[in-house]
Amino acid sequence: MIEALKQVSAAGASVEDGTNRAREFLQVLALKFLSDQDAFSRIAFLGGTALRILFGLRRFSEGLDFSIVSAKGYDFDALCAGLERGFTLNGLNAELDKGKKKTVNSGFLSFPGLPRALGLSGHKREKLSIKIEVDTNPPAGWATQTAVLNKTYLFSVAHYDLPSLFAGKLHACFYRSYTKGRDIYDLFWYLGRKVQPNFELLNNAIAQSRRRAPGVDAGNFRRFMLERAGKIDMAAARKDVEKFLEDKSELRLFDRDILAAALNSAG
Repeated sequence: MIEALKQVSAAGASVEDGTNRAREFLQVLALKFLSDQDAFSRIAFLGGTALRILFGLRRFSEGLDFSIVSAKGYDFDALCAGLERGFTLNGLNAELDKGKKKTVNSGFLSFPGLPRALGLSGHKREKLSIKIEVDTNPPAGWATQTAVLNKTYLFSVAHYDLPSLFAGKLHACFYRSYTKGRDIYDLFWYLGRKVQPNFELLNNAIAQSRRRAPGVDAGNFRRFMLERAGKIDMAAARKDVEKFLEDKSELRLFDRDILAAALNSAG
């Protein structure tokens, strides 16, 4: 497995790109190991990494995000143990640091010494890490699909459909406590695809975090986005997203006028 990782990381145009590609290879492996555990009968894949792996989004990502779709048989500790076991059986030393049990179960899956082994770092102790998060109380209204992935291995994953993924991304874009440029980049992607969000899920997500649903629908969707977008810190967004872009020229998108034009064309 380490040789396959070396080939993947060596294809990068820079150390940054090689690191992103190596991490993505590990993310795909993690999804495969979760599929082997039948985890996708209980959880669904979502977030920016889902857009990248399932739909070809042109930016890399750091973590793997999931939501529970069936609490019966769900066990975060067992899922984590299965991931560690899968990587170990494939010759990779994986360490999992789990956070305190909260509504969102989380942990960091780390691979100590891997950057040096791949020629990406000269430091023995440097780690390559993937954050794993599972929302155990997702807002209601989501819809899921099943996709078959053919990326080194052939396996299936359950994931939120595009309208549900877009609803989650809109909630992150406009209600996260800090500016995350990866969210804004993904917003441009959805707008370019002319995706309509799952309004039920969007309103439920906002109500869950803000105690009141704003009643967003197809009629007021454009106005809702324009009002919320005015609060985005574009400089912070560019800084956050830059290291994850395949094509750095896409940073030109992070302009208020360009975003406003994209939002005005929505709907």
